[in-house]
Amino acid sequence: MIRSHLSSLFAAVMFATSTATFAAMPAVKTQAAEPAPGFYRMALGTFTVVALADGGFDMPAPKLLQEDRPGVVKDLLGKAGYSDTVPTSINGFLIDTGSKRVLIDTGTGGALAPTTGKLLEHLRAAGYEPAQIDEILITHLHPDHIGGVTHDGKAVFANAVLRVSAADVAYWADDAKTASKDVIAALAPYRASGHLQTFAPGATLAPGITAIDTAGHTAGHTSYLVESEGRKLLVWGDLLHVAAVQFADPKVTIQYDSTPAQAEKQRQKALAAAAQNGEWIAAAHIAFPGLGHVVKAGDAYAWQPVGTTH
Repeated sequence: MIRSHLSSLFAAVMFATSTATFAAMPAVKTQAAEPAPGFYRMALGTFTVVALADGGFDMPAPKLLQEDRPGVVKDLLGKAGYSDTVPTSINGFLIDTGSKRVLIDTGTGGALAPTTGKLLEHLRAAGYEPAQIDEILITHLHPDHIGGVTHDGKAVFANAVLRVSAADVAYWADDAKTASKDVIAALAPYRASGHLQTFAPGATLAPGITAIDTAGHTAGHTSYLVESEGRKLLVWGDLLHVAAVQFADPKVTIQYDSTPAQAEKQRQKALAAAAQNGEWIAAAHIAFPGLGHVVKAGDAYAWQPVGTTH
């Protein structure tokens, strides 16, 4: 189980992506990628979704993934054209409802690698200042998702309410046996200002945004269902890390799952539902912009990126 010292996790935990493309789902209004490669806009009903790149790097997937059968990771990586390392993306997502600007995850804050920590730059490139963010929703308290909330001990998003699952706060910040100094420091300025709020699964956190319990990767891992005018987007968080492997074999887990068996079940459930229902998916560690659909591919699943057409 992952314990304290999340700063060491920054240097070790890596995530993966897939470059494959697949047959298109029914078209939903989108716009071409922005000239600045670090952000991408998509309409969802009356909402605007802006994918924000925090950066990327290569990761040693074979060392981190935990196989359900011998050789499956190496085989699937080879089929995707990878060997010892796999390129990763770290993505956050801004939901502009028209009345509120809700940021889901904040990236690394630059503490993971020199090629990360770009989310704030890309937020500004997309036309938003940190002071304009009303709400921050965190999928879970790992450093590549919470790292961007503070800088030099101060809140980066000074006007925002920071919302985190009560279960994750209890584990990473409040339990003397498991609390991390990094998490405590990240939450501190928001807690001091009264801007830290916890929630239980199923809570409505903003009009059209609901917290979905997907615990397993961490004790309080949360996905977010975003709905507007019948359009749906599910922000996954870390339900899936290595697209080249885990779409084909969802039973493969990663070293940093707190409860691997539970994380696997959550992934299986999410993939089946997404393939059946056809909602948009926003994924933290699939190739930027991390927006697309899940489709069935025989007995497995495949990723259809945004912008794919018939």
